[in-house]
Amino acid sequence: MLELKRIYWTRQALRLAYSAVMLWLGVSVALAFIPKAKVIAHPGVSGVGDIFRGMMDAALAAAALPGAFLMVLVIIAVVLRTRDVRRRDPVRRFSRQQRREGMARAGAQCEMEAGFRRRCSRPAEHGDHFYPWSKGGSTSLQNFVAACARCNRAKGARLPSPGQQARLERRRRSYVTPHGAVSVGERQPLR
Repeated sequence: MLELKRIYWTRQALRLAYSAVMLWLGVSVALAFIPKAKVIAHPGVSGVGDIFRGMMDAALAAAALPGAFLMVLVIIAVVLRTRDVRRRDPVRRFSRQQRREGMARAGAQCEMEAGFRRRCSRPAEHGDHFYPWSKGGSTSLQNFVAACARCNRAKGARLPSPGQQARLERRRRSYVTPHGAVSVGERQPLR
């Protein structure tokens, strides 16, 4: 669970940093396009072309630092995605045995969260990777979650939060046999 927390919060921080840099970039460029009174009244300025050129130069200068930060964030995102691809399990589909055991463990009912953090009441139709396969989740019984079509589509390939993982494990204690495993989420090692 510690690894999922680290990965989840790293990705959230990266998204927040990306949003902040994009906002910084937008505001910097927008402020650079606001014509300055001294530029317009300057006697050396011969026309509209010079004013426009001055505004473009100011916009490029204003975008330099946020642009550099944006490039660093893009490089970090590419490295994370590359590591996810290197972690992918060669087998994407659950075996019939894994599917049978996973559905039996869930009582053929969806294990995902419905409203108010309670268990979904619909019948399970799919075996979902709790930790997404595309992000390095393994195709194992520990990473298997029984899901209805609606919950499976809604989750998509998003990383579940550590809170969602803890709540699923807590819900599993109520329907999994005492000797059965309630832990969820497993990641492939880097190759």
